[in-house]
Amino acid sequence: MTQKKQSWLDTLIVYKDVRMLRILLLGAISGFPWVLIASSLSLWLKEEGLSRSTIGWAGLIFGVYAFNYLWAPIVDRIQIPFLTKKLGHRRGWIVLMQIIILLSLLIWSFINPTQNLALLITVGLIIAIASATQDITVDALRIEQINENEGKSMAAGAAMAVVGWWTGYKLGGVISLFVAEFFENMGITEYWQTTFLVLGLIIILMNIGLMFVHEPTETDRQKKQRETDRIIQGKLGSNNILSNFIAYISGTIGGPIISFFKKNGFSIALGILGFVFLFKIGEAFLGRMSIVFYKEIGFSKGQIAIYSKGLGWITTVVFTLLGGIMAMRAGTIKTMFFAGGLMALTNLLFAFLAWTGKSELLFAVAVIADDITAAFATVAFVAFISLLVDRAYTATQYALLASIGTAGRTTLASSSGALVDWLNGDWGTFFVLTTMMVIPSLICLWLIKNKIKIGAK
Repeated sequence: MTQKKQSWLDTLIVYKDVRMLRILLLGAISGFPWVLIASSLSLWLKEEGLSRSTIGWAGLIFGVYAFNYLWAPIVDRIQIPFLTKKLGHRRGWIVLMQIIILLSLLIWSFINPTQNLALLITVGLIIAIASATQDITVDALRIEQINENEGKSMAAGAAMAVVGWWTGYKLGGVISLFVAEFFENMGITEYWQTTFLVLGLIIILMNIGLMFVHEPTETDRQKKQRETDRIIQGKLGSNNILSNFIAYISGTIGGPIISFFKKNGFSIALGILGFVFLFKIGEAFLGRMSIVFYKEIGFSKGQIAIYSKGLGWITTVVFTLLGGIMAMRAGTIKTMFFAGGLMALTNLLFAFLAWTGKSELLFAVAVIADDITAAFATVAFVAFISLLVDRAYTATQYALLASIGTAGRTTLASSSGALVDWLNGDWGTFFVLTTMMVIPSLICLWLIKNKIKIGAK
């Protein structure tokens, strides 16, 4: 008996699930800190007269996202005094990290970048660490909202998580830029420092919203982890503080990695990791320097807010939802090939903008195309790695895969400013090079596309 193919309308109905609203908020909580350490920090340093290279290298603070899997087991196991009991394990960790970010913004509001650059970057690093730690729990809580056998809901949830992330990042960026410009026009000298106080209020509102996100009751996750510890302790042949510590480290960090390689096979697992590492490097190079490029070509903060943030948010929301539908119907792998081709073409639009000079129309077209590309690429990527994780190691395996992807985007893209300087400010050539960066990841994906063990390809 052949199964009737689901219509586009039937597929779209998946988004009506109330769990999607919870996932939307979790995504926004995850995306908002990037407003602080990406857009706001970059433009703040630019307006203080720091070089492109300095701004680019300051982005190395994003590197902590590439290593958060190392402490994911700690986040999975250690309970926060008072918060865990009152809010639940996942929400307790999120609230703690939000408090740290809020306190960091208060410190930033007193800092002069040119006089205290090291302190400013250090506080930015603290925000990045808190955000990366928060992401471990946010991603785990998001995945745990959906049952293992709900493949289409997982793809829809991935889309909503991406919409939420971009909502936190884009709308947060709109607020940040307009508030900074408002304070600047009022004649406030330290307008960025004052802006960070306003952004702190948004964090407080997000924490209020978090209280409406359901945290699933305890699963057998910890039971399975303890069983793994006991197996390792049995292999060690002793039961003391040292053997218990070794069993903990091996079981919670080594266990998820071993599980991943056993499930996929060594060569396919390496291919997956290679693809995950390389997929969005070109986009990251473009994204790291984009706001500097917009400023140099002559756009104001208000124009950047409207075109890059406000208009970009609307585009991202619409096409992320469409990307989720495409991933549900065509599969995540086909969607990633489609997104990879779009990435290459989109980066060329920025090259044309650099060669032709300031043009609001071309700026709008390039931003829309870039956001369409990012929407398709991100929702497919999130759905892809969400389907790969073992529920016994949700936080750790997802953090591992996500952080490998982040490693490519953050560590390599930190040289983006130096690359523009090396090209003597030739933005057109820079964007052409970012186009070529897309190709290696698609080669990796092509080599493993028929051998990956996920539910829907």
